[in-house]
Amino acid sequence: MTSKSNKPSILFWIIGVSALLWNLMGVAAYLFQAYATEEMIAEMPPEQQAEMMIEHPSWLTALFALGVFGGFLGCVFYLARKKFSYYLFILSGVSATIQQVYIIMDIELNMYFMPIMIIIICIFLILYSKKYIKEGILN
Repeated sequence: MTSKSNKPSILFWIIGVSALLWNLMGVAAYLFQAYATEEMIAEMPPEQQAEMMIEHPSWLTALFALGVFGGFLGCVFYLARKKFSYYLFILSGVSATIQQVYIIMDIELNMYFMPIMIIIICIFLILYSKKYIKEGILN
């Protein structure tokens, strides 16, 4: 008689660590946007300076924070094998999707790649964590 192992595969860990690194980049981007000084902005190339000077609605900034910090915490709980990660990934995914759709409406077609990639990664993490809840790896 064989019993199904509750041990995660190497793919589980690769995806978890990769997603954690991805979300850490998002956290860093948020923190830079929130705390960049005028001196830091002045050292940037002109096109990036213009991007930093755009006034975003406060709700968009809040969605950015929820998306990246929710994703980061979701990865921490995922690596700790807790199913709460699924709910954090949903929070992150909904927040990031609304934020990215708003951004897509205001950019040129050749800049769609990153917003669409962010949405796809969020959906992937939601579905993948749900799969591991069903398999009993996240509990």
